[in-house]
Amino acid sequence: MKLHLSGPPTSIVRSAIKITGSKSESNRLLILQALYPDLRIENLSNADDVKVMRNGLKISKGEVDIHHAGTAMRFLTAYFASRKGTDIVLTGSSRMQERPIKVLVDALRKLGADIQYQNNEGYPPLHIKGRQLTAERVSLPANISSQYISALLLIAASLPNGLVIELLGKITSVPYINMTLSLLETLGIQTAFIGNTIEVHPTKTARSTKVVVESDWSSVSYFYSIVALSDPGTHLEITSYTPDSLQGDRILAQIYTHFGVETVFKGKALHLFKRSKLSTRMDKNGIEPLLSLNLADAPDIAQTIVVTCFGLGIGCHLSGLHTLKIKETDRLEALKNELTKLGASVIVTDKDLTLAAGGSIKNEVTIETYNDHRMAMAFAPLAMKTSLFINDAGVVSKSYPDFWNDLKTLNFKISS
Repeated sequence: MKLHLSGPPTSIVRSAIKITGSKSESNRLLILQALYPDLRIENLSNADDVKVMRNGLKISKGEVDIHHAGTAMRFLTAYFASRKGTDIVLTGSSRMQERPIKVLVDALRKLGADIQYQNNEGYPPLHIKGRQLTAERVSLPANISSQYISALLLIAASLPNGLVIELLGKITSVPYINMTLSLLETLGIQTAFIGNTIEVHPTKTARSTKVVVESDWSSVSYFYSIVALSDPGTHLEITSYTPDSLQGDRILAQIYTHFGVETVFKGKALHLFKRSKLSTRMDKNGIEPLLSLNLADAPDIAQTIVVTCFGLGIGCHLSGLHTLKIKETDRLEALKNELTKLGASVIVTDKDLTLAAGGSIKNEVTIETYNDHRMAMAFAPLAMKTSLFINDAGVVSKSYPDFWNDLKTLNFKISS
C-alpha cells in the first residue's frame, strides 16, 4: 500500500487521540502471564508483534513463525528453552533470519538449554527443546540489545534457583531493564539491581494481580514531531499516559523542549503545546551548534528526532545508536538514504548520525520503509512541511495499526 500525504492539514483538530497499550510492556506481561496465570492484563497492545507473541505462546510443539517481531523472537527463545517438554522451531521473516541472536543463545546454553541453529550459526531459525534450567548464574555483554537481558529476566523467577545475571561493560537501554524488573516486582517477585549485577529470586506462585498497560511512548513520538513542526498555539491531547512511566521513551517530553514543545499531564492525558518558534542558537563565532543527544537509553525514537530536526532545519548529532544496525532494517543507512532523497546532508557511522543544518525540503519524494514500521511513521510528520509518498505504508501494523486513521482525524490529507 502506497500512501500520498499531500501537504499539511488546513488546521489540526484538537480531538483526543487514544494510543494502544505499550508493545514493550504488553509482550513482557504476556510472557509473565504464561508463567503465572493469575496475572490479568488490560489495555493490551493491538500491534502485530503482540499478536504473534500471543499466538506463539499457545504452541508447545511444531513451528512458531514470528515474522518481523524481534521482541517475540528474543522473549520466546528464552521462554521455550525453559519450558520442559516443548519442541519448537522458532523462525521469522528473511530479515529476522539476518538478525543475530547468538548472545542470548549462548547465555541460555550456559544455563543448560538445548538450542540448535537450523541454518546459519548465530541466527534464527532455532530448534528449541525445552528443559528445566538449573544453573543459577550467567554473564553476558551489557552493551547489546536490552531485550536479551529482559528475555532472561522474564523467565528467571520460574527457574528452580532463580537467576543472577552479571552484565559485562557499559549497560545499554537501562530503562527497559528497569521496566522488566518493575513488572516482576508487581507480581511480588524479589529482585535486586546493584552495579552490573541483577538478581531475581525463585518464585513458584506470583501475586494475583491486574496490570493496566500504559499507552505506548514510542508511538506518541510521531505526535511530538507533528506538534514541533506546527505553528505556535497547536495543542494535541493524547491518552493514556502518566509522568512516572516505566518506558524509556518518556524522555521525549524532555527532548522536545528543544523544539518548542511543552508537555503537560492532566489526569491520564498528555497535552502537547507548541509554545514558540525556535530561537536561533549561535555560538561566539556566529555558528549554530548541532543539537547533540545520546539516545543509548531510547534508540527507538532516533528516527523521529532526526526527521523532526530536518523538518525544522536544525542540525543534530545523535549518538548511542549501535543497536539500530540490527533492527527491522539497518536504520542508520535507511535514514541516510531517505533523508538524502529529501535534500538532507547526512553522515552515519555504525553508532551515530550527523545531520547538517538548513537545506530545502524536496516535494513529492517517495519514502521507502524497508519493512520497518518506524520508517513509515517517523517520516509521516514531514507532511507538515511538504508533500510526500510512503511506500508499503501498511507496515505500521507492526506496532501501531491505527496510525493512518489517527492522522486523518487530525485533518491530514492522505490518499492511496
